[in-house]
Amino acid sequence: MNVRRRLISGSTVLTITALGLGALSACSAAGASGTGGKYGVVASFYPMAFLAERIGGSHVHVTSLTRPGQEPHDLEISAQQTVQLEKSDAVLYLKGLQPNVDKAVAQSGIRTKVDAASLTTLEEHGTDVDGHADEHDAHHDEEHGGKDPHVWLDPVRYAQIAEGVGKAFEKGDPDHAADYRKNTAALVKELGELNTQYETGLKDTRNKVFITTHAAFGYLAERYGLTQEAINGLDPESEPSAARVKDLQETAKADGVTTVFYETLVSDKTAKTLAKDAHLRTDVLDPLEGITDRSRGTDYFQVMEANLKALREALGAK
Repeated sequence: MNVRRRLISGSTVLTITALGLGALSACSAAGASGTGGKYGVVASFYPMAFLAERIGGSHVHVTSLTRPGQEPHDLEISAQQTVQLEKSDAVLYLKGLQPNVDKAVAQSGIRTKVDAASLTTLEEHGTDVDGHADEHDAHHDEEHGGKDPHVWLDPVRYAQIAEGVGKAFEKGDPDHAADYRKNTAALVKELGELNTQYETGLKDTRNKVFITTHAAFGYLAERYGLTQEAINGLDPESEPSAARVKDLQETAKADGVTTVFYETLVSDKTAKTLAKDAHLRTDVLDPLEGITDRSRGTDYFQVMEANLKALREALGAK
């Protein structure tokens, strides 16, 4: 993602942190010293926090560096968050997704550093929407080494990450290893069931092509035999070229596309403009980078099930 996009100024983050630190610490302060003896875990953004909470259960105290509703890619780290990192027992992050988090983690003295990207395989998806990578995509490729970081949208890869996180917690907090193993197994089982729901739900559809604002769903599309067509490549807020819009209109007509998907954390303007011009409907396909009051669910599983329902309707599932 373009690091110049939607940057949050240092003063803004400090102000937000100062106002919200009390509320944050009530449910997610990091560090064993401030968590009643619990295993203190700092998570970089929602999909990592969800894993930490589900696997850690009552034995962990989880802080998410990314606030609900905040676009995670360009997060800046405040002084208070740096202190939280230093006091924590473990950090769970996805290297390459948030460059400022990567730097802070590298400079910290945290004993247990869990990089989700190292627990599964990353691939290249959706970097070319006009026959060449645009400026935003080129910057993204530089950040991520050309790899798509949106692995949590594939339940199979997310389960692989969960297993690795569970093992890291067992090693870092051996007194509760048995519970971590039990919780990990339960989560992996639930993710397996979600994978089955997607396989069954998307197996017999009228078409296999869907249009979305940016290329966040490459792993999901690959897993379930679909084709993702992104309006803006890897940057959901860049303006698509006239050639790209025309190409998508032709694709929609040829493949029977009915819906243009947008997401909750960025503007729906481009999606709605394309949909209007191509006489298509719009709907939400949530990349699950954060949960807000606009989300179609209160956790990962509920939103993923809402995504499946939206895809089934758009693709004409039988």
